[in-house]
Amino acid sequence: MFVLGIDPGLSRCGYGCVRKVGSRIRAEAAGVIMTSPSDPLEVRLVTLFHELSRLVKELSPGIVVVERVLFQTNARTAMSVGQASGVAMVAAVEAGCSVAQYSANEVKQAVVGYGSATKAQVQQMVMRLLAMDEEPRPPDVADALALAFCYLSSQPFRDSLRRAEKGSGT
Repeated sequence: MFVLGIDPGLSRCGYGCVRKVGSRIRAEAAGVIMTSPSDPLEVRLVTLFHELSRLVKELSPGIVVVERVLFQTNARTAMSVGQASGVAMVAAVEAGCSVAQYSANEVKQAVVGYGSATKAQVQQMVMRLLAMDEEPRPPDVADALALAFCYLSSQPFRDSLRRAEKGSGT
């Protein structure tokens, strides 16, 4: 399965694609989509939409995983991240992809084993878990790869739940 993780942001939107090959999960592509802070909001959002749409079409992931925004101390940042998140989900659904969401704490728990891990800890663990030669940079890229990894690593659990639900008749 091929999974595209998106760490939404208006100035920097990280993306990371991972593929499960046998029991290993490997990074296939990663980067950052940037928009200019000097452009009007609507121009930045449409730029992000077009870039994400192009990326989803080019990579053809089975699912797109977007970080769920739960809380930010800066309301302005929370608004822009929420807008970028919405754009990412629309681009994915328009391309025919399913969407999953995880909070930053859920991803950190899955990748580092600690929900309050630092950006540096996430970068280190993503590098190790995906057998990369160097830490993914900037942190937005590591976060996107971590989102995709989180989805794939929790897939056996989701499969078990589905089998249990079918077995119980619910």
